[in-house]
Amino acid sequence: MPRLFFGLELPAEIKARLLKVRSPVTGARWQNAEQLHITLLFLGKVSGEGLEAVASSAREIDSESFPLEVAGVGRFGQPERPKNLWAGVQAAAPLAVLHQTLGRRLESLGFMAERRVFRPHITLARFKRQPGSVEPLMAENADFVFGHFQVTEFVLFDSTLGPNGSVYSVVERFPLRNAGMICTD
Repeated sequence: MPRLFFGLELPAEIKARLLKVRSPVTGARWQNAEQLHITLLFLGKVSGEGLEAVASSAREIDSESFPLEVAGVGRFGQPERPKNLWAGVQAAAPLAVLHQTLGRRLESLGFMAERRVFRPHITLARFKRQPGSVEPLMAENADFVFGHFQVTEFVLFDSTLGPNGSVYSVVERFPLRNAGMICTD
């Protein structure tokens, strides 16, 4: 059974800027360019018939394209013992609406909604048991703007666990209205 989630892909220019944040931090397992994304909603393992129902429901979403800014660096966990390091995402309101719309639709199909507050971010590094401090790295990149882009679609991804972390492949893309208004840098 595939392990699925909805997310947003990032433009190559923004990925390139995000990859420059890497620095030697004890215990950090840095994400590669193919792993950089924004998760909207994690589904977990889904059967073949469930996959068709999920995709069909997502095709019916009628949301408008919106701009997004990737800026700043934060962490989950304490600075001296982080769980992961992430880049921030601005324009959270339209992103939260898309997340909520997906969540409501999938709950109607029997999927359990996550109880955690939706905090959109791009994971840059995950940490092992004895991580080093990320305070200097966070201070250096706290206000750095990695770029802006127009969100023109959301994606259903298949996530396959591998020895170097997860490998993501696109199952289906779902365009947003007014997607012709492109704004990247």
